[in-house]
Amino acid sequence: MLDKTAQNYWKANLRIIGICMSIWALVSFGFGIILRPLLSGIRIGGTDLGFWFAQQGSILVFIALIFFYTWYMNRLDREYGVDEQ
Repeated sequence: MLDKTAQNYWKANLRIIGICMSIWALVSFGFGIILRPLLSGIRIGGTDLGFWFAQQGSILVFIALIFFYTWYMNRLDREYGVDEQ
């Protein structure tokens, strides 16, 4: 049973990593590079939205993902009994 619990924990960990990496790729490459021409008509902070995502938005989303991943993994650790406390 312990092996099955470890497998479920690892699957949940890989799933959240995949979700976070997908969000990061969408924001960084999708909004900042690929979709930039479509976002150029939307103005934010004196520049177009595509440029904003390429320069600042992707960094802010990445920092938010770090905090979300930390919160989620602490919760997952408690759920599977592998937390540090």
